[in-house]
Amino acid sequence: MTLLDNFDVRNIGNLELLAKQVVEGFIIGLHKSPFHGFSVEFAEHRLYNQGEATKDIDWKVYARTDRLYVKKFEEETNLRCQIVVDASSSMYFPEVSKDSKNYTNKLRFSALAAAALMNLLMKQRDAFGLSIFDEEVKNHTRCKASTAHYRLLLTYLQQLLDNPERNRTTSAAKALHQIADSVHKRSLVVIFSDMFEQTEDSEALFSALQHLKHAKHEVILFHTVDKSLEVEFEFENRPYLFIDMETGEQLRLQPNQVKERYISQVAKFKEELKLKCMQYQVDFVEADINQGFRQILQAWLVKRMKMKA
Repeated sequence: MTLLDNFDVRNIGNLELLAKQVVEGFIIGLHKSPFHGFSVEFAEHRLYNQGEATKDIDWKVYARTDRLYVKKFEEETNLRCQIVVDASSSMYFPEVSKDSKNYTNKLRFSALAAAALMNLLMKQRDAFGLSIFDEEVKNHTRCKASTAHYRLLLTYLQQLLDNPERNRTTSAAKALHQIADSVHKRSLVVIFSDMFEQTEDSEALFSALQHLKHAKHEVILFHTVDKSLEVEFEFENRPYLFIDMETGEQLRLQPNQVKERYISQVAKFKEELKLKCMQYQVDFVEADINQGFRQILQAWLVKRMKMKA
């Protein structure tokens, strides 16, 4: 079985299998990393203690092992993690054919990264939920820790990948405010978004991040971008027709005409976002879709270990 840790995923039709491969590759890599001591022995049951109610005993396991084990449920988990995915049309960039040898975009990257995180959370018996938003919150589930719940959330992610839409705008600020109010207190909120709002009022976006912290959540923002194209504007100097995937607005030009100003403006926005995250104690992680999934799982693991300390 191939262990995935790269971004060259040409067939993302089986999110469950791919997520499992990503996590297996990551766990193997932990043995060669500073996180060698991180436990990768996961248990879905605990030993039965005499005097406890017998209703939660797993009798199938007893039949196989002749030992009494109790199923672990959501309330026994150590962590609640709400995974938030931006599904606005800008997340379908770069828009390329499914037959392309290098077929990845921000949403596909986010979906597989989210699936891998959920797989890892499930192995550790942590509870996880999923929120998907564009102009508003489209899906929002409570945190649970079960295989059935995991597979249900994978179907929501797969539906996004199978039905790309243009002209679907973003309201990250509105969505994050809503999520901050509805997620169980003291959760870990993991956000995958390019944070490109259709508004000039960046303070509204920063206010939403502040709201998450005010609600006592720990927050990781994976700023999901194609760094070479969206940050460094590495296009050949020839005529292009640039199309805003959220509004449909079109602009024909040669990249060198705007490259310097574009890079300056994007750098300014990114720096402001990073500073606000630092101010609100939100973990800001640049998630370049061309750099694979280890950057995601490792940042999550660092946060998880800090929360356990």
